[in-house]
Amino acid sequence: MTAPEVKDVPSEPAAEEKAEAPRRPPAPRPARITWQKLTVLPAALVAVLLATWLWFLQADLDALSRNALSGGQVSKALWQHIQLTVISTFFVLIIAIPLGILLTRGALSRATPVAMAFANMGQATPAIGLLALLVIWLGIGRRAALIGMIIYAILPVLSNTITGLKANDPTLLEAARGIGMSPLGVLRRVELPLAVPLILAGVRTALVLNVGTATLAVFGGGGGLGVLITTGITNQRMPVLVLGSILTVVLALLVDWLASIAELLLRPRGLQS
Repeated sequence: MTAPEVKDVPSEPAAEEKAEAPRRPPAPRPARITWQKLTVLPAALVAVLLATWLWFLQADLDALSRNALSGGQVSKALWQHIQLTVISTFFVLIIAIPLGILLTRGALSRATPVAMAFANMGQATPAIGLLALLVIWLGIGRRAALIGMIIYAILPVLSNTITGLKANDPTLLEAARGIGMSPLGVLRRVELPLAVPLILAGVRTALVLNVGTATLAVFGGGGGLGVLITTGITNQRMPVLVLGSILTVVLALLVDWLASIAELLLRPRGLQS
């Protein structure tokens, strides 16, 4: 007789023999702002200001140059320049963004070409010519300078607001309406967040434009760093001209840097690449 075949008895479940594969932790989200973004440009600007200060220590200033730079004249001009930039940009935002939203709503969208034509005319007009016309109309003072700066800088914010809202995917807007959102809710929770990157880019451009245009406010009695620049040119005093020019450039780069930081922080997380 042959011995019966012995069959292999199944062992414990395979699940006990196999170790569970370790789960990978979720990848950390990339930082919105890197340390290079926070340090490189400010360090460069500090170096430029320090080099300018050291140059002034050994510069041979005559009485006219010392008079133009003494008595807090530099800090006063810088503060006036900052005020002109901030105030004009504030009014650009409260005018251009709501107007851009209105020009994408219903029947008002037909007026978009007309509004854009006027905005283009404002920026196409030479800034000094526009300021001269406003001074003739309103008289010498800060008001004429501010209105000129607002007219000159309104185009990028208005244009980017309209472009950003019109570039939204219609299927997303239809889906938002389909789940019961009101028109205001669609605008606030869907359209504007998607248009934020373009709007912020327009605001950044307007800020830099206003810093540059504010140097012309001196011709309308608005003050600012243009006082130092024109004094240096008319009196042929190079130290005064150099100081006014360097402060204007540093302020423009600093404002652009701050605007880029705000652009990164305000951009919705889901829109980051």
